[in-house]
Amino acid sequence: MAFEGLSEKLNAALRRLRGKGRITESDVKEAMKEVRLALLDADVSYSVVKDFVAKVTERAVGVDVLESLTPAQQIIKIVNEELTVLMGGGSEKLNMASHPPTVIMMVGLQGAGKTTNGAKLAGYLKENMGKRPLLVACDVYRPAAITQLQVVGEQLDIPVFALGQVNPVQISQHAVRYAKENGFDTVLLDTAGRLHIDEQLMTELKKIKAAVEPNEILLVVDAMTGQDAVSAATAFDEALGIDGVLLTKLDGDARGGAALSIRAATGKPIKFVGTGEKLDMIELFHPDRMASRILGMGDMLSLIEKAEQSFDEKKAAELEVKLRKNRFTLTDYMEQMSQLRKMGDLSQMAAMLPGQMGKQMAGAQIDERLLVRQEAIVQSMTPKERNNPSLLDASRKKRVAAGCGLEVADVNRLLKQYELMLQLTKQLSKGRTPLGLGKMPNIGKIGGMSKMHGFGRRKRLK
Repeated sequence: MAFEGLSEKLNAALRRLRGKGRITESDVKEAMKEVRLALLDADVSYSVVKDFVAKVTERAVGVDVLESLTPAQQIIKIVNEELTVLMGGGSEKLNMASHPPTVIMMVGLQGAGKTTNGAKLAGYLKENMGKRPLLVACDVYRPAAITQLQVVGEQLDIPVFALGQVNPVQISQHAVRYAKENGFDTVLLDTAGRLHIDEQLMTELKKIKAAVEPNEILLVVDAMTGQDAVSAATAFDEALGIDGVLLTKLDGDARGGAALSIRAATGKPIKFVGTGEKLDMIELFHPDRMASRILGMGDMLSLIEKAEQSFDEKKAAELEVKLRKNRFTLTDYMEQMSQLRKMGDLSQMAAMLPGQMGKQMAGAQIDERLLVRQEAIVQSMTPKERNNPSLLDASRKKRVAAGCGLEVADVNRLLKQYELMLQLTKQLSKGRTPLGLGKMPNIGKIGGMSKMHGFGRRKRLK
């Protein structure tokens, strides 16, 4: 995950300040020296690092410490606030047209993920903002670009406007006219990219801009490319005047420098981030929440929002009643696993949890194949057995195993995991937020998260 290395180094630098009743100017400067090295190693540009460290040092030296904070906590608070300012201060939304359709022009270099992330953004607008988007295939040069857009459009149930290998300017004009005539309120233009910035690329993009007058020009950049992403953002902004950035592959091994440098270098905000390969893995960018993640303080707001999007409130209320009456069945268990799967990669959720809680879940993931086998086992049971698993004696287990083509040991494993899930859900259901996120228990003590309900591990959990 991006920022993992930076987070560890920043925490190590600031950890040395903890426990001190009074922090001297030399303590602050020593800590800032390590912060500077950590930021440079994360591929943040030198000028940005220099300004950032100067601002933090100026605020930290001789600061009046709040009564509720220790000196170290006060400096961490300052670092958190300055990181937030560095990344833009607050989240910024797309420029929407007062009279539909809103035209969003997706631009960027080849390989940055324009086509996929343009479709992700369309899906986000449809699911979260109630929009009726239209995807437009304006990349007529890259082989299979039109087909790729049509495939992802079909997966998201979003129409794709394509005219084949004709002039992209004409395609964009016809698409906007088609959207007006057919009730689409948002048009997303998937434009062509190049391996590098050249005059031909920029000329074509300028012509499209002049022809359709987009409300938003959104630059798609790859977080994995580090300072090259910042250079691309600067070049596109100078040529086209971009309105914002969609930063992709933030789930990879990126060092994070692009996210920390783009706003300072271009003055343009990061508006969205791509957080994974699945088509629903796109998020509105919140600088304050990202700063908290970087400093190891978690991002519970984003986690709660993700849960609210994934969990059915009616089913959650029904589950709460069942738990109170001790009627949590195997059918309920499989429904809970299905909803948990909708929340995505557990390692991404771990990044949103503060401190040790996040580390306990780091690297965890749901084993899809195991879930399929578990579903087959449950379907091989009678309704009475699903509602009352205690009925499953040795002979019944043997029959169930034979019915789904698995072993009795697989049935026993499912029943054990069901019992662990029952314990976990009882504890989580005591909170007010979906799955009780407001009162998250110590995950490491509940039966071993890595071995529960189909969790696999990419690395050993500690």
